[in-house]
Amino acid sequence: MATLPVFNRSGAEVGKYEIDPAEIAPKISQQLLHDVVVMYQANLRQGTHRTKGRGEVAGSTKKMYRQKGTGNARAGSRRSGVRRGGGHIFALRPRDYSYRLPRKAVQAATRMAIAHKLNQNSVVVIDELSMAAPKTKEVATILKTLGLAGASTLVTTAGLDVNVYKSARNIDKVTVSPVADLNALSVLMPRKMLVTKAALDAIKTRAKG
Repeated sequence: MATLPVFNRSGAEVGKYEIDPAEIAPKISQQLLHDVVVMYQANLRQGTHRTKGRGEVAGSTKKMYRQKGTGNARAGSRRSGVRRGGGHIFALRPRDYSYRLPRKAVQAATRMAIAHKLNQNSVVVIDELSMAAPKTKEVATILKTLGLAGASTLVTTAGLDVNVYKSARNIDKVTVSPVADLNALSVLMPRKMLVTKAALDAIKTRAKG
């Protein structure tokens, strides 16, 4: 059981929050986390690379010199992949790198990533983070007060909060995500997680469900 201090916007401790990482994920599989992270990274690849084969580069197709009698190895077209300016022997073509692992495995990996952050004491809890209008300066001040300035941070809210998102999206190394959109890559990439009490409640509820 982990007991996390709960802070307000001014950085003062206003309570405690008890959460058991084992309730979120009974065990943490490094192999599953690796597989899911690699899947997300592969899905982010554009796959728009392309190089020319020997049939696409400029150059004559005439045999460079006669077959025998020169003392050199046999040579064909100047477009050959073994010659400078020739085509690529294994030319790259646009391709789709995306693939999907089973849904339950992906969901389990998300819970494992959150439990890992809890075990590493990388989760900071704030009592609430709502705001009436987008205020980047206000969110930056909160992060500085909580000791998160300059650190890569994932701000997690219970639901989609447009004002919080707009306030934090221009801050370097800060990302914002509601609980429903969390995944293993988004949780593991940043060093810290700033989580509201309501978001932790939602995480516990989804883990039990």
